[in-house]
Amino acid sequence: MPTLQIIIASTRPGRVGLPVGQWFIGRAEAHGVFELDVADLAEIKLPFLDEPNHPRLRQYTKKHTKDWSARVDRADAFVMVLPEYNYGYPATIKNAIDFLHQEWKYKTVGFVSYGGVAAGTRAVQPLKGVVTTLSMFPLFAAVSIPFVSQFIDEDGALQANETMEQAADAMLDELVRVEAALRPLRSGG
Repeated sequence: MPTLQIIIASTRPGRVGLPVGQWFIGRAEAHGVFELDVADLAEIKLPFLDEPNHPRLRQYTKKHTKDWSARVDRADAFVMVLPEYNYGYPATIKNAIDFLHQEWKYKTVGFVSYGGVAAGTRAVQPLKGVVTTLSMFPLFAAVSIPFVSQFIDEDGALQANETMEQAADAMLDELVRVEAALRPLRSGG
């Protein structure tokens, strides 16, 4: 069973990313094709990039980098759950990506974005350029949640609508197909 790592990018206190991420985790569990690894960057607490060597060398000196490397290396595919901050992605996700290099190679990535009127899409578009530089394959299928606060109930849980659920299922289906297609590249075949 391939491993899907779901990265919750927002670390801000009171973040909406946690309920959005928890909702998507539930969809992925129900989908049943992937083993899940949830990487909440608020819990991982990577410092701002502090390795002395270029990540492509994989000569890591810090325990937090070695731990992060091992987790990302084990994953076969990714979903990044992220907000839009000022027409861009949060620094936390860029920092988490920049810590590593080879570990991302030939893996597919989907996006669950959220925000206001643009539904976080202005964060996803520039991030696609970042991940393709690392030989990752971003999906077209995505989940984009506009005016996200209207979907958060009084208990702090995301109450998804049918469109969001269909988008999540379509993205998970596409992750399955693309992950399988990239597997020979990752194994050197």
